[in-house]
Amino acid sequence: MILVNINYIPGKEFEVLGLVKGGSIRAKHLGKDITSMLKHMVGGELTAYNEMMNESRALATKRMVEEAEKLGADAIINIRYTSATVMQGAAEVLVYGTAVKFK
Repeated sequence: MILVNINYIPGKEFEVLGLVKGGSIRAKHLGKDITSMLKHMVGGELTAYNEMMNESRALATKRMVEEAEKLGADAIINIRYTSATVMQGAAEVLVYGTAVKFK
């Protein structure tokens, strides 16, 4: 599966199959949350949250690819990510793009 964030694939003609998406809402356990709050007070990278967001993006992307595979897609173009805070310590990641089939 080819994944790109542009609206074409050089040298390929394709037909559009439709919008595909994947999402994930994740939270860190209380211990990591408290550690991150302390780190927030003194500064520095919030490693636990960075890991959480990386895991969320990977899972959301996997779900989007699975949806595209069900449509018989060869690629997903124009991929975009968005995120939002659901509650303190929890975030949602949504990824979406256009599934295409090569001619």
